[in-house]
This record gives sequence, structure tokens and C-alpha cells, in this order.
Amino acid sequence: MLDAVTLDQLRTFIAAAEQGSFSAAGRKLRRAQSVVSQTLANLELQLGVTLFDRGSRYPQLTEAGRVLLIEARAVAGHMDTFKARARSVAEGLEPELSVAVDVMFPMDALTRAAAHSGTAFPHTPLRLYVEVLGGVIQPVLDGTCGLGVVGSLPELPDEVATEPLLAVPFVTVVSPAHAMAGVRGTVPAKTLAQHLQLVLTDRTPLTAGRDFAVQSPLTWRLADLGAKHAFLRAGLGWGHMPLHIVEEDLSAGRLKRLRIADADPRYAQMPMRAVWRKDTPPGPAGRAFMAQLRAR
Repeated sequence: MLDAVTLDQLRTFIAAAEQGSFSAAGRKLRRAQSVVSQTLANLELQLGVTLFDRGSRYPQLTEAGRVLLIEARAVAGHMDTFKARARSVAEGLEPELSVAVDVMFPMDALTRAAAHSGTAFPHTPLRLYVEVLGGVIQPVLDGTCGLGVVGSLPELPDEVATEPLLAVPFVTVVSPAHAMAGVRGTVPAKTLAQHLQLVLTDRTPLTAGRDFAVQSPLTWRLADLGAKHAFLRAGLGWGHMPLHIVEEDLSAGRLKRLRIADADPRYAQMPMRAVWRKDTPPGPAGRAFMAQLRAR
């Protein structure tokens, strides 16, 4: 008999518990009190438990009723979410917003976009990956993510379409304890080449055999930007970093900015682009997410 329990019965149960009487529940549901009473009696029969103690003027939840009310609310809530998701899909809204974001992208802009998405599209869950180089584009290519935010990978496959978002300023930094920290004026390229450079490396094979912004034959390759940041502060090498990540370190004297002689202007900033597969363009949630990222 449990299989015959309906969502309508559960909603009637919830209304009666919340309104404090069967007559008040009837008014809320726009039903006669007798219909509410019969619906609840049938529900109790099917469940094999008494939900309400009817011995006083107003029905009181039994211990079993209090326990099952929690579950009834959960079931009704899940059904509301199911219906909202179904309406969204029918209207062309993505059932999920899955995004792979370059680790270089400013976190404040990312969190603002996520907050807007949660408010504007509450029934579209967000799934977020933070990666670097090929780790951003690979989930887009294989369909794991519908949208990517790419910066550290300068060349993109033909299968994807792109849209510009913003440019992230970059600086070259070392620890104050590093040998190059004492260099006055600009640092010659040949001096850079004599010291260990800390470089982000790709977890995927998409950039195998290729280097970006590597200016020294002496390198340590790290797959994590946080590790690179920590190594720089520890004086283990020099490297290029997004300004927004090291700005506080520069102000506090924990890192020092290097001025590079004849610096390649490509290293001064990193253009960020939204990318998606040409055969699966972003829907309303994805387009709104991109607009928020660009608004910075």
C-alpha cells in the first residue's frame, strides 16, 4: 500500500501540520475540511501509522507524525525542484552550468559571477573546475564542461568558438632574498637565463613539447599556482604571476617586482576568453555567466 502514497497526500499532510487544523489546511488548499480529513485518514491507513492525535480540539502531531513530516517535506521539496528543472529544460535553460576556469582568472570576478548565477538561475546547479593550460580546454572538448575560461593556453583547437572577456595584468617577481632582487634598474634577459624559473605545467598532453613565457633553460615545473606562489615567496626561483595574486605580497615586501629589459609585451597581460564547442553553444545561464565575468 505504500506504493499508492501520492504527492497530493503528502502536501495535505504538510499543510495540516503547518496550519494547525484540518479546516485551516482546507482553506490553504482550497478544499473542504471533509476532503482533507479523508485524505489524511487514507494516508494513515496506507502508512500503517497514526499521524495526528485527534483527541483534543485541534489535531496534534504524534511522534510518528513528527518524524514523517520531515521526510514528507523533503519529498515535496525534491518534487518542486524536479518540476522547476523540467520547466527550465523545456524553456532552453541548461540543466547544469559546468565551467572550467583558468587558475589565472581573478577570483573576485569568478565569485561574483557564481553568486549572480545562483540568484538568477537557482535551479541550475553550478559545477566548477579550476585548471591551467590544457586542463581548461580538455573538459570543454570532451563535453564534461559546456563553458571554459581560457587564458594560459594561447592557441585553441578549431572545434571551439571564443569570446573575449578581460585581460589579466602580469608581473615578474622574486623573493627579496633572491640574488636578482638586488639588481638595480631593468634585468637583462641573459641574467634571467642564469637563474631558475618557476613555470606552471600542463596536466594534459595538449601542450606537450611546448613552452609559454619560458625565458630560462633552468626550470622547475609545477602543476599548481598556489605551489608556484609559495615557492616564489620562499626564494626558490623567479616567475611570472598574475598581479592580483601577488599584489599584497608586493605591498608588504614579501615579493619584489623585476623590470625586464626589452620585455616581450605579451608577458605584460594575459587575455582571457570564454570558449565553448561550436556544436554546443552556451544557453541562457552560460551567457549570463559570461556577461558577469566580462563586467569586471
